[in-house]
Amino acid sequence: MPREPFSILLVCTGNICRSPSAEGVMRAMAAARGLGEVLRMDSAGTSSWHVGEPPDPPAIRAAAARGYDLTPLRARQAVSADFQRFDLILAMDHGHYAKLERLRQTDAPAQLALYMAAVDRADLPEEVFDPYGMGPGAFGQCLDLIEAGAAAWLDRLVREARI
Repeated sequence: MPREPFSILLVCTGNICRSPSAEGVMRAMAAARGLGEVLRMDSAGTSSWHVGEPPDPPAIRAAAARGYDLTPLRARQAVSADFQRFDLILAMDHGHYAKLERLRQTDAPAQLALYMAAVDRADLPEEVFDPYGMGPGAFGQCLDLIEAGAAAWLDRLVREARI
């Protein structure tokens, strides 16, 4: 009997820069590794500011320059039910992590972690910074972190036989 796909929710503030970029990157990397059928991904924000909006145009352009398509994605707000619907919820920074902890129900099965937690490189930060309003160069630097995090999480999930 086929196994249910492992599900990951990626979370930032407004769901228009970091988390949709991480969703697009992780989805593409999973597909390239032949893992597209065993993973389900979504992204959300801790705020409702941009619900229904597409990713920020500079995020779309930066991702497209690296071969990632963010255009179908639309922002949504994270809700407590996400802790029942997803196996792993990844927060882009400590502030998101704290907000998600407050949203979590005590019986929620989802694992909550920082997005960069799987990256074993001392030269990279613990958090993915917010490039919103910082110009195109910042979006490229942010994507560098997102790519490192996506690759590290996929490696870890395969190593732990979770996918």
